[in-house]
Amino acid sequence: MKNNKFNKKLVQLNNQHIIILILSSFAFLLIFLRLFFLQVINNQTFKKMSDQNRIRLIATEPIRGKILDKNGEVLVSSKLEYSLLIKPQFVTETKWQEYKYSLANFLNLEIEKLDLKYYDGINNQKYSITLVDNLSVEQIIKFKENEDNFLGIEILRKVKRDYPYKTLGAHALGYTSAITNSEYKILSKKGYRLNDLIGRTGVEAAYENYLRGEWGGEMIEVNANGNVQKSLGIKPSKKGKDITLTIDLSLQKVAEKVLQDKKGGAVIVMDPRDGAIRAIASKPTFNLNFFTKDFKPEKEYNELFFSDSKPLFNRALNAYDPGSVWKIVTALAGMESGKFPPNTTLQTAPCLVYGSQCFREHNDEGFGAIGYEDALRVSSNTFFYQIGYGVGVDEINRISKILGFTKLSGIEIGDQEDRGLIASSKWAENGRGWGKPGKTPWVPEDIASMSIGQFVVQTTPMQIARAYAVIANGGYLVTPYLSKLGKENASYKQPIKVDIDPKHLQVIRNGLSKVVQSGTGVSMNYGSYNFPPISGKTGTAEDALGGPDHAWFVCFAPSENSELLVVAFAENTPGGGSVHALPMAKKILEEWHKINN
Repeated sequence: MKNNKFNKKLVQLNNQHIIILILSSFAFLLIFLRLFFLQVINNQTFKKMSDQNRIRLIATEPIRGKILDKNGEVLVSSKLEYSLLIKPQFVTETKWQEYKYSLANFLNLEIEKLDLKYYDGINNQKYSITLVDNLSVEQIIKFKENEDNFLGIEILRKVKRDYPYKTLGAHALGYTSAITNSEYKILSKKGYRLNDLIGRTGVEAAYENYLRGEWGGEMIEVNANGNVQKSLGIKPSKKGKDITLTIDLSLQKVAEKVLQDKKGGAVIVMDPRDGAIRAIASKPTFNLNFFTKDFKPEKEYNELFFSDSKPLFNRALNAYDPGSVWKIVTALAGMESGKFPPNTTLQTAPCLVYGSQCFREHNDEGFGAIGYEDALRVSSNTFFYQIGYGVGVDEINRISKILGFTKLSGIEIGDQEDRGLIASSKWAENGRGWGKPGKTPWVPEDIASMSIGQFVVQTTPMQIARAYAVIANGGYLVTPYLSKLGKENASYKQPIKVDIDPKHLQVIRNGLSKVVQSGTGVSMNYGSYNFPPISGKTGTAEDALGGPDHAWFVCFAPSENSELLVVAFAENTPGGGSVHALPMAKKILEEWHKINN
C-alpha cells in the first residue's frame, strides 16, 4: 500500500514537472515570438519611432515668389519680420510679473499692452503668445544681449507678404492668409504646414503653385536630455518662382487715381490684339497689408467683410446695365439679320411707343433720318429701338453670345466673375429667373429696353472690353490674361475669329470714330495732347436696382491697328458717360501717350 501511495505521488510530481515545463516552454515561445515581431517583422516601424525620439527637424520656411509688373517693377514681395514670443508653459504668472517690467524698460514698451497680450493668450490657452510684432533692429539687439535672463521668451522670425503700394491693384493681385486647421488635413499632403500662407484671391491664388516655394530644414540628432549631438544634413528651402504680369504700373496708378473721386466703379486697360491686361482697378478697394497682420482690429475687419460698400468685390467682373455702350450689339444684330443692311436709314423721333409706354429720344427731339454711323455718333435711342424691335430679342441674344456675353472671360482671377444676363424669349417664358414658367412672357416694352442696354441686359466691364476688342482688332474674340503663364490655363483660348461679316464690323468702327470726331465723345479732343485717332462710345445707364445712373466710356487707340483699349465705368454717378467716364479714359490715354512718345 505504501509503495502504491509513493508511486502515485511520484507520478503526480512528474506530471507537475511536465506541466511546468510545457508552460515554461510556451512562455519562452511567446517571448520569442514577441521579440521576433518587434525586432524582425516590425523593425522599421519601431526604428522610425526611435528615430523620431532622437531626431528633430528644424524647418526653414520658403520665401514666396515676387509679383512683378511687365517692366520688372515689384508689386508684391516678401519681407522678414521679427516678433517677441512667450511660451506660457515655461513662465509662471509670478515670473511674468518680474519679466514684464524688465521687458518694458529696456525695449521701451507699454506694460499695459504686454499684460493685455499675455493674459489674452493665457485665457485662450495658447502654447505661444506674440507679445510684440515687427521688432526694430535696436529692440532685437537689446533682447539678444539679455535673453539669458528670460527663460521661455524668444524672438521668432516670420516671413510676411509685403504690398508696397497697399491698395493698388488689390483685386487683381489678391492676398494670402494662413491655412486653417481644417484645411491642413488636406493641404498637409501637398507639403503645407500649419499656419502656412496660401493665396486666397487674385494672382496670389491663381498662381499659388508657382509662388509658394518648398520648405527646407536641418535634421539634427539629440540625446535623451534633448541636447543636440550632431547635424544629419541640411536641405535648403526653395524660393517660390517670380511672376511677371502684363500690368503696366504707370497705367495701373492712373487707373486707380481716376476712380478716387467716384463712389464706385472699375477701369480696364487691355491690349485688344491678344487680351493682355495693362491695368485693372475696382473701387471701393482695400489695403492688402491688412491680411499680413497677426492681430486684425475688429473695426477694420468689419469694414472689410461686412460693409455695405463691399470693398472686396471686384467691380470689373460684376454685371451692370451697360446703357448705350451696348448699342454696337444691336447694330450688328440689325446688319447680320439682313433686315437692316449697312446702308439703312431710319427716321428718328422725340419718342416711340412700345406696348403702353412711350420711349423717348435722349434729346427729346430726334435727329431726323440717319444711318448706323450717325446713330452711333449721336447715340440715338429711337434709331436703335427700331432696329431692336425689327430683329427681335433672340437675334440680339445670338449676336451678343458671339461677342462673348453670358460667358466667363477666362481671366485667371475669375473666381468672382459674373456671367451677366442677356434676355431671350426662352428666358422670359421660363420665368425670367424669378417668376413661374409661362407667366412672364416677352412684352414689347422689353425690346426697347434691350435695344439700348437697359433692364433685361446686364454685362460686366470685362465683357464690354472683350466685345469692343472684336471691333478694334478686326473680328477676333480674345481671352484676357494677367500673365503669359495664364496661357497655360485650360480656360485660355487663342483669339477666335468671330462669325460676323467684316463689312459690318467696319461700319461700327466708322461710327465709333465719328463719336470722338464730332459726336458725344468729342471732348476727348479738347486740350493740347496730340493723340492718334481714337474711336469710342459713351454710355449712360439707368441702375436696374434703383440707384443713380451709371456712366460708361469705351475707347480704343489708334482707331486703326489698335494697341490699347480702355473701359471706364463709374457706378451710380449721374450726369452721363461723356461727363464722368470719358475724362477717366482720357487720363489713361494721356499716360499711355506719354509712355510711347
